[in-house]
Amino acid sequence: MATWSNLNYQNSNSPLMEQIIFFHDHTLFILMMILILVTYLMIKLFFNNFINRFLLEGQLIELIWTILPAFTLIFIAFPSLRLLYLLDELNNPLITLKSIGHQWYWSYEYSDFNNIEFDSYMLKTNQKFNNFRLLDVDNRIILPMNNQIRILVTSSDVIHSWTIPSLGVKIDANPGRLNQMSFFMNRPGIFFGQCSEICGTNHSFMPIVIESISMKNFINWINKY
Repeated sequence: MATWSNLNYQNSNSPLMEQIIFFHDHTLFILMMILILVTYLMIKLFFNNFINRFLLEGQLIELIWTILPAFTLIFIAFPSLRLLYLLDELNNPLITLKSIGHQWYWSYEYSDFNNIEFDSYMLKTNQKFNNFRLLDVDNRIILPMNNQIRILVTSSDVIHSWTIPSLGVKIDANPGRLNQMSFFMNRPGIFFGQCSEICGTNHSFMPIVIESISMKNFINWINKY
């Protein structure tokens, strides 16, 4: 979970989020090198007592500051393209979950099972003891870990966004359109998210909660539903 002192990404709970964090660290390292180099050159120029009044052009310098940024962009672009293709890759999903955004709650349908659908509302602070304020819900999404999950997202009114930061998932919920994405949870736990598209007065009061459990417990949950 995010905390006030956390200035970085949340800990990854999926292979996709791990790749996003790797790309972030890779790009940040390159940006820090650029910042240090430019700062050093500016300081050297500011405190330089020698001025060449007859310098009109410097082809070598212009060649260097054209080639260096080009190589820098290549080192950033290739990992970025790889990550974009990983985001689009869709393996055969074990389960398909449909999420419908409303003002201001989410409803879910398990397309592979009959009669499993429910609404998910944020819990009030006095409804449950020791719950996470403004993050917990009355009906959590129950999904099995170590399996490919497909999520279909749409909206019944305005644009919403279904987001779980620790899984690296963020999908817009547009009225009259189905968006899809797949994710893979590699450990059990409870993962929190929120609507990430300003959708009205109660935009911040429609959280998302996924409970990742083992396949055996998931089958028991399906049978009891």
